[in-house]
Amino acid sequence: MRRERKKINGHSLTILTGVKLPAAIDEIAAVVPTHYAAEERVAQIFARLGKKRAAEYIRQKLPTSKSIRSGDLGEILGSEYIDDCTEYLVAVNRLRWKDHREMSMRGDDIIAIKTITGKKPEFLKGEIKSRVTVSQPVISEARKALRKNNGRPSPHALAFIADRLYEEGDYGLADAIDDAQLKNGIGLSQLEHLLFTFSGNDPLKLLAAYLEAYRGRVRQRAVGLCVSKHQKFIRDVYGKVKTSG
Repeated sequence: MRRERKKINGHSLTILTGVKLPAAIDEIAAVVPTHYAAEERVAQIFARLGKKRAAEYIRQKLPTSKSIRSGDLGEILGSEYIDDCTEYLVAVNRLRWKDHREMSMRGDDIIAIKTITGKKPEFLKGEIKSRVTVSQPVISEARKALRKNNGRPSPHALAFIADRLYEEGDYGLADAIDDAQLKNGIGLSQLEHLLFTFSGNDPLKLLAAYLEAYRGRVRQRAVGLCVSKHQKFIRDVYGKVKTSG
């Protein structure tokens, strides 16, 4: 994969191209199930009922709609990018809590957190756009979403993450989120925005213009992942998950 980085208007732009499809499909298909179900849950079903039924449990969670698959995979790729390539952590894989596999999740697409001992936590609010062709209206839609709640993550989204972390026993991070939302507030210095696009066309010019036009006070980061055979790539990834068990 080729990675092109630029600084535009003081903000960060990264374009990812040249994806090696066979290897990428295998690699991504291996992590997709973890976004729909906890590994411990799958392991428990496997231990009780065997591999075939554990695989069926995962298959029942996978969307079949092209548009929902596109959105879900965009969110998965964005989350994996954040965890692998930034200092932030996507603490909760929210696709595990979908109301129905053929429905999109409501609210902020991604919220990631960076904690440093002795300092206030920092939050990355992300908007994901997965399209065959990313266009200017899509970019404008993303900017509008990032501006909501005065640029901060929504209270509902933060409470959702804190609740899930508390249930998992990560009380320290849950408390840090509660303190930021309910006690101390989130200052602009604790905030960064991410626009992550997953598309078949090269979004370089659109994302560069997006950053150049920004006049706010929140740090901005734009990442464009370009896969020329966008729809086939999505179809192949989910097909691999289903057949690999």
